[in-house]
Amino acid sequence: MRFFVATLLATAALLAPVVGFAESADVEATIKRVDTKNLNITLDDGKTYATPDDFDFNGLEAGVKVIVFYTEVDGKRVINDLDIVH
Repeated sequence: MRFFVATLLATAALLAPVVGFAESADVEATIKRVDTKNLNITLDDGKTYATPDDFDFNGLEAGVKVIVFYTEVDGKRVINDLDIVH
């Protein structure tokens, strides 16, 4: 019985990362639209990036060039960090 439980736990541990897989990436682009109401930013690459609830939108407006560091989870791009390119 112990062997069975140990095998089951080992299998679950191996498969767990597959379920929670998230791809991290970054993109350099220009802001096309800032939506503070829906907490997202659209870049000139045509993609929309969700922001965390406590995200600081100061200095962000259409035409500003940025580097966005994001994680893609369930097809949704979520911003981890953002740098303004000077």
